[in-house]
Amino acid sequence: ELVKLINSAYRGEHSTKGWTTEAHLLDGLRTDEESLGDMMNKKEAVLLKFCDENIILQGCVYLERTGNKMYLGMLTVSPLEQTKGIGKQLLRAAEKYTGDENCTVVRMTVISVRKELINWYEKRGYHKTGEMVPFPPNDKLALPNQPLEFVVMEKEVRNA
Repeated sequence: ELVKLINSAYRGEHSTKGWTTEAHLLDGLRTDEESLGDMMNKKEAVLLKFCDENIILQGCVYLERTGNKMYLGMLTVSPLEQTKGIGKQLLRAAEKYTGDENCTVVRMTVISVRKELINWYEKRGYHKTGEMVPFPPNDKLALPNQPLEFVVMEKEVRNA
């Protein structure tokens, strides 16, 4: 269910129903069962889920602790549920979890050409660090249509 949700929000025709699509930048999948399983089995990792009143999965976000920082990845909302505040709720939950775990910074990478997504995070207090990370050249799932790189963004959080 998680793999289906994540792929539907980022890649393929279904993803174009939402604003978070990467379909114009990448072909292939965002994740598969093996990759997601590897991520979730990391000792310092957690995946927060958002379900509606009928317990239907609507969104998720991946968090992984590295020292006093929490890496945030795959903030996902079903394309048909986007613009309803679920992403904001997941982001707040991730920030609260970060503080509860005594981490002081949320850190993430965003594809640098995703200006609308970078702006969305900046409106929520995240800032670019100036650090750039190359897109993995041999990603087994993602097939870029153009050269890509990530911008690193961070936000300081307080203990809850």
